[in-house]
Amino acid sequence: MVAGSLTRLAWASTEVLGQSDPTTPSAPPNPNSSGAEFGKAAPIALVIILLLLVSLILLIRSMNGHVKKLPESFGSTGADGPTGRGPG
Repeated sequence: MVAGSLTRLAWASTEVLGQSDPTTPSAPPNPNSSGAEFGKAAPIALVIILLLLVSLILLIRSMNGHVKKLPESFGSTGADGPTGRGPG
C-alpha cells in the first residue's frame, strides 16, 4: 500500500516538475546557428594563422643560419682551450 502511494507521488511530482512555467524565459538560442555575428571571426583567424605560419618559417630559416655558423664540435682544441688564452 505504501509502495503504491509512493509510486503515484513520484509520477505526480515528475509531471509537475516536467511542466514548463510560461513566466520563465526559454533556453538561449544555439550559438552555432547563423545569426548577426556568424562567421565574423573566420577572416581574422585566418590572417592570424597565416602570420604565425610566416613568422615560423622565418624563425626556422634564421635558426638554420645560426646553426650552420656553429663549429663542428665544442671540444677544446688544445691545452690552452679554444680561445688560446689558457684557463681562467
